[in-house]
Amino acid sequence: MHGRENSLRENVWLACRLCYRQRMRQFLDFEKSVAELENKIDELRRMSGPDGINIAEEITRLSEKADRQLRAAYAKLTPGQKVQVARHAQRPHTVDYISTLITEFSPLAGDRLFGEDKAIIGGIGRFRNQPVVVIGTERGAEIETRLKHNFGMARPEGYRKAQRLMKLAGRFGLPVLTFIDTSGAWPGIDAEARGQAEAIARSIETCLTVPVPVIATVIGEGGSGGAVALGAGDRVMMLEHAIYSVISPEACASILWRDPKQAATAADALRLTAQDLLQLRLIDRIIPEPLGGAQREPQVAIRAVGDAIAAELPALLAKDPALLKAQRREKFLAMGREAVA
Repeated sequence: MHGRENSLRENVWLACRLCYRQRMRQFLDFEKSVAELENKIDELRRMSGPDGINIAEEITRLSEKADRQLRAAYAKLTPGQKVQVARHAQRPHTVDYISTLITEFSPLAGDRLFGEDKAIIGGIGRFRNQPVVVIGTERGAEIETRLKHNFGMARPEGYRKAQRLMKLAGRFGLPVLTFIDTSGAWPGIDAEARGQAEAIARSIETCLTVPVPVIATVIGEGGSGGAVALGAGDRVMMLEHAIYSVISPEACASILWRDPKQAATAADALRLTAQDLLQLRLIDRIIPEPLGGAQREPQVAIRAVGDAIAAELPALLAKDPALLKAQRREKFLAMGREAVA
């Protein structure tokens, strides 16, 4: 009973948070014309109708126009624009996916070696009645939570916590669900001193060797080794406007052209969109987003991710653990062979 009350309280909190973020909608550069129309619609809705003036028709006309412009803009997004959408502050985060998709969630903390890292959250719960272990990078939504979660950039203890949870899943035969949204691992001296590269490499190794299904979903930005550390799964899925790359466009532009303003050019060259990666056979599925991106209708996007996981999980659960590990390992080895061929 107590757990049910806590779950209800969490769901109410999540709904309030998502509604608030939706009301305070932030628009991207290429959405300016849509922003002007939607602001006009909001003004009209706040107006009363004195003297029987009916503004419903005007609202309908402007709404249809805004919808057409939004549809046209998102039909031809460039890779640089996809980067903006993937990083949108109002996209649902890992905490939102866990609160909506996972029931009876019990968070687990610490790596049992150094300490706790709130950039990676994880624990045990139920996904549609199936017991699972959930692990994800959390960026935070407001300045307070962003500082708390270090903007989703994990330190070695975060990746070692992820390893601990994956091994726990292996011992108890629980599938692992990971949610990826990070610009990369924390690049600070403290992280390097505690073995950041080794922690990421061990995390990848654990993903590949754990004897249970691993489903990884890139829900926003999948940046560098910090993302790959949780991404070596049996199934790797991406939301339609998510990105996944070995390096950020800004860092790539700084290295190649000594000019971070060339980030849009770098984004084109990196082939970091979900569509490019599916064509390259580096991911397994693209999950459609609502018109205008997951940030416009978070609950619709979260449900779509849940449905995609539910579609993939049964076939993986039916496989022998040894076969599952062998196929997962071969999948990633084949990517390397194709790359050097």
